[in-house]
Amino acid sequence: MSATPTADAAQEEIAEEFALFGDWTERYQYLIDCGRKLPPLPDALRTEAYKVSGCQSQVWIVPHGDATRLDFEAASDSSIVQGLIALLLRVYSGRSAAEILATEPRFIDAIGLRGHLSQSRSNGLAAMLARIRAVATDVAAR
Repeated sequence: MSATPTADAAQEEIAEEFALFGDWTERYQYLIDCGRKLPPLPDALRTEAYKVSGCQSQVWIVPHGDATRLDFEAASDSSIVQGLIALLLRVYSGRSAAEILATEPRFIDAIGLRGHLSQSRSNGLAAMLARIRAVATDVAAR
């Protein structure tokens, strides 16, 4: 899924894209549009094993790969959360476990997202990041 060479480059691209929008109504619409571009997650993968706890919405993150390259499929029943997932996948999917673990999600503050999410969505974002990092930690330890 990742078209950029590094996670840091992906974060820069995200920050540049969001800077094009003047207000948060436009930024939320762009976020929703990003989520709509994700490939659909098959129903067979929408299981408890892949469900992320700590999210008010239903969220599933499905990892594939090993320590040299981890790819993620993901989905949510909320369009804004689906957009958040799309941004996370741009930064973290297609990376090595080491790069995932070394990458702080700077784009969240760079685009001003932290101040524009409800507490429950902020908690969900933290839970999704924690799941991605836990998978990377697990495969790196093998």
